[in-house]
Amino acid sequence: MENIKLKNTFNFHSHKIINEIEKSLIEVDNTGLEELVQQILLGQRIFIAGLGRTGLIMRCFAMRLMHLGFNVNIVGDVTSPSLNEKDLLLIGSGSGETSSLVSISSIAKKIGAKIILFTINRSSSIGQLASLKLCIPGVSPKLKNNTKHKSLQPMGSLFEQSLF
Repeated sequence: MENIKLKNTFNFHSHKIINEIEKSLIEVDNTGLEELVQQILLGQRIFIAGLGRTGLIMRCFAMRLMHLGFNVNIVGDVTSPSLNEKDLLLIGSGSGETSSLVSISSIAKKIGAKIILFTINRSSSIGQLASLKLCIPGVSPKLKNNTKHKSLQPMGSLFEQSLF
């Protein structure tokens, strides 16, 4: 009997979570996605940055880009070269306020690199430095006024899953 209850609970919650992700992805700006693709196709070096769970999602994206033949580096890895003005920096940060990523973005801006941010918070500190912001609706415990979207999932899971 308990297995049936667990199965029903799993089915109910998984359906709700899939619906949350679908609603989030529908709201992503297609124009921004097209610009992202154009920037990636320019052939410059691509640098990827993110921390925590979002950082892991960004690393997955870096690996996919590498498999497609792009020159990709993870910011902070020991083999990563220095960023220059011809490079593209892709940052994943739900809040857009992670201090180390704000610092990296500030340095990249001074160098003249193109910065693209994946975020919930368009007006964040990193958002103000980025040339392109791809907003992915979600929830973050770091954003106090983020009340438009709700999620069954803990912390930033909706953003992270939608980013993936």
